[in-house]
Amino acid sequence: MAVTTRTLGRSGIEVSALGMGCWAIGGPWAEGSQPLGWGAVDDDESARAVRRALDLGITLFDTADTYGAGHGERVLGRALAGRRDDAVIATKWGYTFDEPSRQATGEDASPAYLRRAVTASLRRLGTDRIDLYQLHLADLPVPRAQALVGTCEDLVAEGLIRAYGWSTDRPDRAATFGHAAAGATAVQHTLSVLRDAPELLAVCDKYDLASVNRGPLGMGLLTGKYSAGSILPQDDVRGLAPGWLEWFRGGRPAPEWLRRVAAVRTALTADGRSLAQGALGWIWARSGRTIPIPGCRTVAQVEENAAALHRGPLPADQFTEVERQLAALRTAALRDADRPHWPRPTDPTTHP
Repeated sequence: MAVTTRTLGRSGIEVSALGMGCWAIGGPWAEGSQPLGWGAVDDDESARAVRRALDLGITLFDTADTYGAGHGERVLGRALAGRRDDAVIATKWGYTFDEPSRQATGEDASPAYLRRAVTASLRRLGTDRIDLYQLHLADLPVPRAQALVGTCEDLVAEGLIRAYGWSTDRPDRAATFGHAAAGATAVQHTLSVLRDAPELLAVCDKYDLASVNRGPLGMGLLTGKYSAGSILPQDDVRGLAPGWLEWFRGGRPAPEWLRRVAAVRTALTADGRSLAQGALGWIWARSGRTIPIPGCRTVAQVEENAAALHRGPLPADQFTEVERQLAALRTAALRDADRPHWPRPTDPTTHP
């Protein structure tokens, strides 16, 4: 059964059930020598991908002011020129950066910076309003986040933003904005068949918030493109993976995540979907609030992901089989962890 639209929480804003993540189209940027982008990118192809997404019914585009140190917002704004009213733009604030050097410089959670950031994002995007404005500082202490709610409400009243939310994997943080005034409408968090988020989904249910899902394809692992022998380039954030990035280590896919992909591949593709389409279908079957935003930077990627809309949520029998396979994998991991590891005869510590 096809799934085409969902409501963005209690805002009433209708969006496509599938969004386009725009981290990658920001191009290179870094924090010191640590790359934070996905490597070199063709801005013209990025713009074609955005417009193709619109043609295929994708209306939600998620970016952040820091992606490419402002470049990502500029590319998205140019791509949507003439079609702004067809799109729902989500962006984020909180991290500071230097545009000329494309360097991340820190963070600022003050209301004054919030004002400056929204003005700068509106200018880069070439628009008069932001549909969903999201706090990007995932671990900001709750009292400091609550201090931003009043300014967010003022921005809604002024028409500069339509709704706001928080990008965080912390259920207590998500609930903070759930308690906020009417303008709070979404939580962006990690969710995929590899990494469920039952507590965050419960917060979304309790407070009538949209669940906007980053990492729905495990940063590429659920496309089937990567194997144990894959090596990511050094200018890709996955190539020199920082500590917070769990899917890759040493420039290679992490073995434990590849095992999970292998465990669910057959169930996800049993009805003829591609692996990526099956992974997106699992998310829609998981909850009626979910809106996955897989990253895309080419027309081909957009077309494959958009085809998942016509297939809709994963059928119940396939969803159940995926859960069975994951449970079996967890059981095996626990069994291996409990198994004694006796010294072997060739162990040099016992046979010098």
